[in-house]
Amino acid sequence: MTTTAFRPRKSKSPMTRVFGVVAVLVTIICVIPYIGVITAAASGSFDTLAHLADTVLGRYTLTTVILVALVMIGSAAIGAGAAWLVTMTEFPGRRWMEIALALPLAFPAYVLAYGYTHVLDHPGIVQTTLRDLTGWGPRDYWFPEIRSLGGAALMLTLVLYPYVYLLARAAFAAQGASTFLAARVLGQSPLNAFFFVSLPMARPAIASGVMLVAMETIADFGTVAYFGVQTFAVGIYTSWFTMADRAAAAQLALGLLAFALFLAILERTSRGGAKYANGRRNAPMQRIKLSGTQRIVASFFCFLPILMGVILPVAALGTMAVGSEQDLLSPRYLGFIRNSLMLASIAAALAVFAALVLGTLHRAKDSRTTGAALYLARIGYAVPGGVIAVGLLVPFAAFDNTLDAWMRANFDISTGLLFTGSIWLLIFAYLIRFLAAAIGAYEGGIASVGTNMDAAARTLGQDMPGMVRRIHLPLLRTSLLTAGLIVFVDVMKELPATLIMRPFNYDTLAVQAYRLASDERLEGAAVPSLVIAAIGLIPVVLLCRRIGKGRA
Repeated sequence: MTTTAFRPRKSKSPMTRVFGVVAVLVTIICVIPYIGVITAAASGSFDTLAHLADTVLGRYTLTTVILVALVMIGSAAIGAGAAWLVTMTEFPGRRWMEIALALPLAFPAYVLAYGYTHVLDHPGIVQTTLRDLTGWGPRDYWFPEIRSLGGAALMLTLVLYPYVYLLARAAFAAQGASTFLAARVLGQSPLNAFFFVSLPMARPAIASGVMLVAMETIADFGTVAYFGVQTFAVGIYTSWFTMADRAAAAQLALGLLAFALFLAILERTSRGGAKYANGRRNAPMQRIKLSGTQRIVASFFCFLPILMGVILPVAALGTMAVGSEQDLLSPRYLGFIRNSLMLASIAAALAVFAALVLGTLHRAKDSRTTGAALYLARIGYAVPGGVIAVGLLVPFAAFDNTLDAWMRANFDISTGLLFTGSIWLLIFAYLIRFLAAAIGAYEGGIASVGTNMDAAARTLGQDMPGMVRRIHLPLLRTSLLTAGLIVFVDVMKELPATLIMRPFNYDTLAVQAYRLASDERLEGAAVPSLVIAAIGLIPVVLLCRRIGKGRA
């Protein structure tokens, strides 16, 4: 008779089960918008969509594609070019420009749009001064129209190029000196060495940054709506509110969702497909000494995006705010600030907690299930806020209406809008949209924590929550704080989902700025816009401090 060794069954602690339940709930929440959009698009009437197809759908598509292409090209040129100059060359102002080039990331594109419109529009200071100096009338000269597709592309490029700049700078700084010097020995000029050596080696990082720029561009609503540029994001909002056709909004959202997921696949492919071996960095990279003219060109190239993306908008908005008669200390504005801070704080805390749970489960059990959950949680960053709003409102509104009808029929009690009338559905939208940022910050920090520390914790009797509390949290404090700050600022700037999903009479700083700008009250819109930008500078300054501690 054979005997088998007795193996005690490992029992999971209650808190470990809680981790699993939380991971399942987060994954379900992340999937609901996509199911909601697909279901609403398939079940609704196609009459409005057919009308849109005959009138503006082609324009939506073409405008969105052109806008994405222009912003991608502009961001890649500014971001990669400036990153190489501040990393590989020496020119006047390089040290402070290296930091300042990341600052436009703190500004929403629609904030820049308000400032530049005030300055460059027909009644603005530039054209008014031009007419006063020349005596021309409105029809006697041509001036570029800021409220145009090109103007929207410029605004988005000025605030999104830092995505490319930060990733490209890190890639250039990590390159060894040997390959670049070999190209120089073989007779290549510094410019040719950049195009044929440094740039190809940094291509994966640049491509990742450009894909992030593309996803942010298709998600933008405030800038294109204010400039009157008809993109898919504007079409979704118009169908939902102006036409009151939720099915058409869902059908447009489904098309935009497909485009966003396509970009997300491209971004993932660009990160995993191309890899380059730099070898050991045997010698420090000596910065290239530029000649007189080259120094001027390099300084101008790096200073121009800082001037246009930070200095001019802040000056314009500050001037507008002084004469706006908007009182930040009034009860109304304090309410806007309170609402914005509360939404951003709750969303940031939930995103960090969800990232910690999903990341820990995947680290403890690297399986297809945990990997799929992590991937689904990341997709939301590629999905515009308007799409997420439609995907959440459709199923939850149906649930609210069904529950209310059942309660009325059986108990003569009205439950009202339990979900769609609360801030929690809006917070879910923020969680879905920005959870990827928190996951990225968590993974960046946990990569430095060896798995042997996890094994030691389990040997000492710690379950998964105990390991997180006693080991991971102390080591990941900085990374998790960074994750929370990034999500906090992203929520402060978010506009389309907030406009669609906010409860009645529950406005934020972003909504107030959009409302005032839509009414052509740009001076008033400058005040909430400056507050949003000031809060957005917090994580960017922290990021800049890390840049400053890098290669001098």
